[in-house]
Amino acid sequence: MKKYIAEMIGTMVLVLMGCGSAVFAGSVTGTVGAGVGTVGVALAFGLSVVAMAYAIGGISGCHINPAITLGVFLTGRMNGKDAGMYMIFQVIGAIIGSAVLFALVSTGAHDGPTATGSNGFGEGEMLQAFIAEAVFTFIFVLVVLGSTDPKKGAGNLAGLAIGLSLVLVHIVCIPITGTSVNPARSIAPALFQGGEALSQLWLFIIAPFVGAALSADYTGRGLCTICQSIRGLSSQSGQSIIREQEARMMRSARARGIQAHGCTTREETSTIWNTG
Repeated sequence: MKKYIAEMIGTMVLVLMGCGSAVFAGSVTGTVGAGVGTVGVALAFGLSVVAMAYAIGGISGCHINPAITLGVFLTGRMNGKDAGMYMIFQVIGAIIGSAVLFALVSTGAHDGPTATGSNGFGEGEMLQAFIAEAVFTFIFVLVVLGSTDPKKGAGNLAGLAIGLSLVLVHIVCIPITGTSVNPARSIAPALFQGGEALSQLWLFIIAPFVGAALSADYTGRGLCTICQSIRGLSSQSGQSIIREQEARMMRSARARGIQAHGCTTREETSTIWNTG
């Protein structure tokens, strides 16, 4: 339960700080520099991820994003139960963050460009929005999966790499959709905004999931040949394999220090298949 609570807190902070920067400091007359603008909002989201990565990363891995959780699940790094619970608590955390923002806006002065930080797109711009969200989520999740790779990742610098990549994504994508790349971050503000934000919400759920799935597939750590073989299938022929071959592949994998469960590269898988 502790890791689920960590995901909830982390996502709450992300929404509170990221969307909060757009709500209260995005472009407000009379504030320092008349608002932080696109770069400032982008930094708020990115720095929130960096801060949470080092605060809760050791507890839950600091996904704080259902798209990241999907990518991690598809690469075999977590089971379905944890993935589902992560997503639920991420949405709960995002709703809490949005509720705090809603309370702040409702109880005091507010002259910002948005009251919730919800995502959206203009008339006739649905395709542009979908492409942007799918592509930028693909890039973002790719950075996450690569930098957190147990063998070739960035180690303690992973949080920084992920946060900075989110800054870059926001700088480009904010003018298009306000930048989601995170279904939880979109769901919560839309619930408080209502109207058009709620009717367009589907795009900010589906497109990030599409991008995350493509990213997981690209890493080559989805359902690898070994995992398919263990389940009685051959990805090359689609036919059942015999138990003796299955056992031989497992022994060969262990001898090479390769975990035969959805986390081998295609090159490693090929080596195992060709072992006599």
